[in-house]
Amino acid sequence: QGQLVESGGGLVQAGASLNLSCVVSGRAFSRYGMGWFRQAPGKERGLVASIHSNGRSAKYADSVEGRFTISRDNAKSTVYLHMSSLQSEDTAVYYCAIGRTSWGFRASDFAQWGQGTQVTVSS
Repeated sequence: QGQLVESGGGLVQAGASLNLSCVVSGRAFSRYGMGWFRQAPGKERGLVASIHSNGRSAKYADSVEGRFTISRDNAKSTVYLHMSSLQSEDTAVYYCAIGRTSWGFRASDFAQWGQGTQVTVSS
């Protein structure tokens, strides 16, 4: 079983930007889609963005479209989430996940999760 380790979370003010990273080890990273999910207190975990294994296609939740960008570097087994124009509603624990196939959109499409990184946006 591999390991997914997120980093880059923190406390920022509304309107700021933040970059998250997730390094994957022990898995054939380039074969699988990757995703970022988030979970706010009292809410279900939901998809933020997902990216195809080849890095050429991505899908975003409506709430982050145009503000967040997912990318990946298969040579580094790393997936990134660039977040801009952050709002208080973006406050959550952010999780990266590795897919069961080349691309996924639902939590059930993903096989393994990281431990999460907290993002807090103050207004």
